[in-house]
Amino acid sequence: MSEVTVLDHPLIQHKLTLLRQKQTAVAEFRQIAREISLLMCYEVTRDLPLETVEIETPLEPMQSRRLAGKKLCVVSILRAGNGILEGMLDAVPSARVGHIGLYRDPKTLKPVEYYMKVPEDIGERMVIVVDPMLATGHSAAAAVARLKAAGATQIRFVCLLSAPEGLRVMGDAHPDVPVFTCAVDRCLDDHGYIRPGLGDAGDRLFGTK
Repeated sequence: MSEVTVLDHPLIQHKLTLLRQKQTAVAEFRQIAREISLLMCYEVTRDLPLETVEIETPLEPMQSRRLAGKKLCVVSILRAGNGILEGMLDAVPSARVGHIGLYRDPKTLKPVEYYMKVPEDIGERMVIVVDPMLATGHSAAAAVARLKAAGATQIRFVCLLSAPEGLRVMGDAHPDVPVFTCAVDRCLDDHGYIRPGLGDAGDRLFGTK
């Protein structure tokens, strides 16, 4: 089973409540998603390796710390993942970016891939996969499988909401990939939506419904 971390920082939980409310308009939803994902990035990256380097301040030389090795790669599962991607890049603007296009077949609820583009050196980077919802888990598991096939070895999955069903699927498929989520909701309904959830994250981000 994957290691699951619920990000319970008060600001994250407050903003998640705002996202859940049905009266939250598109522009506000988009902005809050960006804010919450920036806060999530701090939590997900708190154990990144550091190295000590010699620098010079305006007053004197000193030993200081900076990130060691290659920068991160943030991979967005299209299209809703882009609503989390922007906040991640606010925190780590030098991160590389990848995209995986998946859609859920409405009858089988299985993922269908239509696009993938990631950095060639992805195997040398920590990869943070972002998608607002971990519902059935099939799209997330398929995306991670494709990233592993491309050479990625250090992968973390980040979402706003998760369902127990999705966590089980992800854990069975990729027990080595830790999951970071703001909440684990009650269950999925017959249409594969998280309950109580926040609705369709993509539609709410882009105003398509």
